[in-house]
Amino acid sequence: MQEKLARVPAQPGVYLFKDEKGQQLYVGKARDLRNRLRSYFQKSAALDERKAAMVRSVRDFEYTVTENELEAFVLEANLIKQFRPKYNILLRDDKSYPYLKLTVNETWPRLEVVRRVRKDGARYFGPYVPAGAMWEILSFIRNNFNIRTCKYSLEKRMRPCIQHQIKRCIAPCGGNVNHDEYMQMIHEVRLLLEGRNNGLLGLLEKKMRRLSAEMKYEEAALLRDRIRAIRQISERQKAVAPQLGDVDVIGIYREDGRAVLKILFIRNGFMIGSRHFIIADAAGETDGALLGNFIGRFYEKEIIPPPEVLCPFPPEGAGVLSSWLSGRRDSAVKIAVPKRGIRKKLVAMAEENALLISRSDRGPEGTAPTERLSEFLGLERVPEDIGAFDISNIAGKEPVGGFVYWADGVFRKDKYRHIRMDAVQGPDDYAMMKEMVRRTFQKSGVRSEESGVPVPDLIIIDGGKGQLGAAQKALEELGIDTEVIAVAKDPDRAFLGDREEPLSLEDGGAPALLLRRIRDEVHRFAVRYHKNLRAKRTFESPLEKIPGVARKRRFALLKHFGSIEAIRSAPVEEIAGLKGFHRKLAEKIHESLAKEAKETA
Repeated sequence: MQEKLARVPAQPGVYLFKDEKGQQLYVGKARDLRNRLRSYFQKSAALDERKAAMVRSVRDFEYTVTENELEAFVLEANLIKQFRPKYNILLRDDKSYPYLKLTVNETWPRLEVVRRVRKDGARYFGPYVPAGAMWEILSFIRNNFNIRTCKYSLEKRMRPCIQHQIKRCIAPCGGNVNHDEYMQMIHEVRLLLEGRNNGLLGLLEKKMRRLSAEMKYEEAALLRDRIRAIRQISERQKAVAPQLGDVDVIGIYREDGRAVLKILFIRNGFMIGSRHFIIADAAGETDGALLGNFIGRFYEKEIIPPPEVLCPFPPEGAGVLSSWLSGRRDSAVKIAVPKRGIRKKLVAMAEENALLISRSDRGPEGTAPTERLSEFLGLERVPEDIGAFDISNIAGKEPVGGFVYWADGVFRKDKYRHIRMDAVQGPDDYAMMKEMVRRTFQKSGVRSEESGVPVPDLIIIDGGKGQLGAAQKALEELGIDTEVIAVAKDPDRAFLGDREEPLSLEDGGAPALLLRRIRDEVHRFAVRYHKNLRAKRTFESPLEKIPGVARKRRFALLKHFGSIEAIRSAPVEEIAGLKGFHRKLAEKIHESLAKEAKETA
């Protein structure tokens, strides 16, 4: 190790620590690789307990030299996303953020909801978190501005759809409006989305007076109603500081090795949303390093950075972060630490919210929900993450299994899984549960990302003792050692493997609420998948299941006989007499439809 350290160049780059099995432990960046790597292995190194444990596990390292710190930052982010190393602070966030997209890059623009921002010339407004405000303003625009919602190119004229008939679209597809009038409406929508309501109201009032003077009273009345609606929605919008424009505000609160970060989204001076993140193991990280890591991980998602990001203190590598954000925005982005005025007050508000979230998350006793859950269940360690399984079927038909994953207070939907129980015959819930657990974790073995599903510290089975035993049997055969409980309904109670009597979950305490919340989520997920399969089967033609009866033959049968029932009742000779059919195929069709009718009955 020392010989390898001596050969490391004093240049910017990225380094990667590995353990004895070659697994990635940590990815970091440095302005000077030689000095940074040596700092870990010097006897006098002042490492916190977490990093000291990491260094004790290091058996090898790799490094990549880059041209500058910005390249090192980008490479570090990509490697962390790829390997998700154990000792990196990861921002567990499975959410995508909704934007309203105004397609001004199209001849006839429209407004739609998207979760991916592209450099396509369109205008994006957001992010809206939570999405309630976005749906409200979208509904308002569609009710008051008759712009199109379809995705057709409109290169050729076509017959207007039902949206025009119910007066929700002015129908540019049918040539009912000239382009200048339509673009004026798009300009008004843009003013509304940009928060320039006063300018929009002035424009509409001027237009209303003109129409009234021309004695076009019906059109003037429509504008009057639109002006009234805009004033009402303006009163509900939370104006923070119109002079600020677009800005994100970050607050942070740290306590007992945990960190809560709160980010406020302000667009055109209006608060359009907020989001918080809880980092459970932030011990040993400086405030600057933690904040810099957060900014890098958060904005690498499909998010447009605003021109200004306000922070309570300078993040580590502020200059590099600013350059990187500017590249993502295609214009300058400033990371600022305000000292006075409205910007300082906004940062203080974000920090206060972070404090309140931390206290709320830890509960009145000052302990985190998972710590209280561990005490409630008598677990040997506090679970960092929780998984849950459920089975859904009706009398053994269309049986499916669902798995959900919870960590750091949120459900991570990228880890959700559903499986069809084709290998289990008949209504055997125990066999289905065993099969679901086995197939979900068969590639994991130990905590691993190889299968995309890590083995959680605690597994919840929706069911009773029978389902619990089946799940434990599957885990035992896979060689997986983790805590498993079952949570049953009516009344809500938890079964533990080493207890004869179940624990009641009817007290309404935080541990019971958490268990029921996760149980209900996996039940919802499994039932929805089961309903989707049932609906698909309901609308599926029985002819599609017959080998040799492709699309053309199905159409020929339905055209001649008119219905499935008529085909089923028809003589074999009549089917065989159709063009493209023969007796052997006709017999197969007859037998398959008769069998299908018997199974349905």
